[in-house]
Amino acid sequence: MRTLSDFDAPRCAELETQLFPGDDPWPTEAFREAFNQAHTIYIGEDDPETGTLIGYAGIAAMGPADAPEFEIHTIGVDPAYQRRGIGRRLMAELLRIADHYGAPIFLEVRTDNEPAITLYENLGFQRLGVRRNYYQPSGADAYTMKREAKPQP
Repeated sequence: MRTLSDFDAPRCAELETQLFPGDDPWPTEAFREAFNQAHTIYIGEDDPETGTLIGYAGIAAMGPADAPEFEIHTIGVDPAYQRRGIGRRLMAELLRIADHYGAPIFLEVRTDNEPAITLYENLGFQRLGVRRNYYQPSGADAYTMKREAKPQP
């Protein structure tokens, strides 16, 4: 696992197009901008044989420094590499970051994305509500989910 850089933005955008074709996948420039924000952390995992980026995830710190909250901006795994634990490893690192600050973490997920919902629930997230027509242009609904803070000793 490693921190992503501007060099990775085109590959992330390519994966977004594959993973979220009916919605508004992030373009290269959106990734570059996100990578360079002071309040965000983007990580990725490479194929150990080819060095190709196969998974990515990003998180942002929100709120005041003395009571932060985190929000997962995006997470994706190359379809050819799914169901191998990559998404779980990426999520574990994002959760570790939030736990370091003793902060809760939020995300949105399509209501029809059962594999992701199952993963998130297994990691301690709970559904808070539904955002109607959240994803565009498809109009798909999203669950808002939250994992409570788990401060580290």
